[in-house]
Amino acid sequence: MDTLQALILGIIQGLTEFLPVSSSGHIELGKAVLGSDLGENDLLFTVLVHGATVLSTIVVFRKDILTILKDLFKFQWNESTQFAAKIIISMIPVLVVGVLFKDKIEAFFKTDDAASENAMIIFVGCMLLVTGTLLALTKLVEKRAKEGTEVSFVNALLIGLAQVIAILPGISRSGTTIATGLLLGVDKSKIARFSFLMILIPILGATLLDVKDLIEDSSSMATAEFTPLIVGFFAAFFAGLLACTWMINLVKKGKLIYFAFYCFAVGIFAISVGMFA
Repeated sequence: MDTLQALILGIIQGLTEFLPVSSSGHIELGKAVLGSDLGENDLLFTVLVHGATVLSTIVVFRKDILTILKDLFKFQWNESTQFAAKIIISMIPVLVVGVLFKDKIEAFFKTDDAASENAMIIFVGCMLLVTGTLLALTKLVEKRAKEGTEVSFVNALLIGLAQVIAILPGISRSGTTIATGLLLGVDKSKIARFSFLMILIPILGATLLDVKDLIEDSSSMATAEFTPLIVGFFAAFFAGLLACTWMINLVKKGKLIYFAFYCFAVGIFAISVGMFA
């Protein structure tokens, strides 16, 4: 992987982690289009770009995070404590699936030959069509959500279950969680805030697990080319800052339908490439 490929993949990761178009799906498509072979640096690059998006989320929501942490230490059943409890509830489904099926999920993402790579591209395309459909549905119910409606404890669990589906490449994590919240009648600004904060911990947890694997496999560090990795990190970080801020405003304005059209277009393109490549 050269510096230009790292720059492009970093930007893709940063943008698509927050925009409702599936970061894992676009990374797979980006690798296929660029012909980028990360080789032994695959895990290291993944750790860095995911760490960059976690950092960008913390920067954007730094005031919210500090307020929640400060209120938690008051040891009272206040608004911040309830919000944190809802975040924990939303994490349960993806935690269970991640612990029980981690190896199977990782094996599913691996492509060892051209045939399996084409099959993955087709699968990503199909899942992008699912994401587009989910985003399009929010347009039909945008007047259902009452202003100020908070995420309930039941809603938190349902949104957490929706997040599990986003493990599949092509299903957007932010798109799925935000769309589910809107379909449940949650206020636009409330679900945007909840969605980005709820996915922060799972991403951070997955990144820490990758760091553990990275430490155990020290050979990848020894052979790493650090310039592309550094470029990828900063590209993902600044793209993440932009995308996270932009996405919050787009959700408030009810503009998710545009991303539905985008997912339909990219999904059809991916399926065509996978079938006829």
